[in-house]
Order: sequence, then C-alpha cells, then structure tokens
Amino acid sequence: MLFKNRQEAARHLARKLARYRGQNPLILALPRGAVPMGQILAEELAGELDVVLVRKIGAPGNPELAIGSVAESGEIVVSPWAEEAGIAPSWIEQEARRQLGILKERRRLYTPDRLATEPEGRVVIVLDDGAATGSTMLAALEQVRARSPRQLIAAMAVAPRETLTKLAGVADEVVCLASPEPFFAVSLFFQDFAQVSDDEAMAILAVDRARLAELVSSGVP
Repeated sequence: MLFKNRQEAARHLARKLARYRGQNPLILALPRGAVPMGQILAEELAGELDVVLVRKIGAPGNPELAIGSVAESGEIVVSPWAEEAGIAPSWIEQEARRQLGILKERRRLYTPDRLATEPEGRVVIVLDDGAATGSTMLAALEQVRARSPRQLIAAMAVAPRETLTKLAGVADEVVCLASPEPFFAVSLFFQDFAQVSDDEAMAILAVDRARLAELVSSGVP
C-alpha cells in the first residue's frame, strides 16, 4: 500500500477509528511527522491533540543505531541485544539523562503555556506515521500506560508484523493500515514523506488548542 502523504494516511486511520468519535479521545502524536496526522484525527474524531515525547538512545560511537529509548516521564526501554553487545547500564543511564534534558526542552517548545495533557481515564490514541523496530512507539505506549488511560490504542500507517505483535503486548488495540513484508523503511510507503519542522508542529498544536477553545466557548461538550 502506497500513501500519497501523511494526510491521506491519517484520513484512512480516522475511518478505522471512527467508533471513538464522541468519546473525546486524546490523540498523542509522536513528533514531528505524526503531528499533521494528529490534527486530522483530532478534528475527525472530535478529540484533543497533544504530543508524546520520546527520544532514541543511540549506541556508543554510533548514535544512529538505537539501543533503546526514553520518554519524558523518565521511562526507559532498552533493546534486549544491548546487554549482549556489552553496553554498560551506567552508559545507558547517562545517555538517557542527556536525552531527557532534550525532551524537557522540547516540551517547553511545543507547549510553552502548559504541561502534557493528562491521559488518566481517557481513550488515548498514540499515533505515528509508521514504526520500524517499534522502540519509540513502545516507549510512548508504556509512558501513557503508566498514567492509567481508560483505553490505549496504538495507531500508525505502516509497520512490520513482528513490531505489531510487540506493540500489542502493551496497547489494548493496535490499528495499522499496512504491514507489508519485507519491510525496509517507513518512508518507502509514502510518495511525499517530507520532514515536518518544529515550527510546523508548534503551529498545528496552537491551531488545535484554538479549535478546542472555540468549541468550549460555543458550549459544545
């Protein structure tokens, strides 16, 4: 399955998730790519948009090679093979602290006037454009799960089957539009996979807050 862009994928996901309309779902997008998708889901499902912040923990000397991830709550997910590779736990903790500092800065950047939206008791949809290894999505799901959502859904356009199985161990439901094999990279399934800038993500979040404020002022529940 080839998507024209993230927006097209988001509309397909909105149809798959239509049963949550009217339940005020909280859409937590992984920045930056999923934020434009989150805007569409929040509008289509009459929900609320925020970001869920997670950073990759790279291997020593090879920061692009993910050995785990850390969420803004401090939750750390480490790949099983990290220990087999002899990577010291002390080094992982040190790198996780460094990445956590970056996450705090990002929260101040994306939502300078408020803290992260509280997921407790709500239907929460954690959203990404795609998941390859799933480590980032998994860390995000575990972060949200610790905050006691009523229902936790993982949603994405594409992911390999083994990743979906892994995510199903944490989420109550996994919604994925396509799980082709072999799976090489998320970007290969989009005609347009342009990067989303911080400025674009911030603008989208501000627009959604304005939308919610307008609904509240008009008396829409």
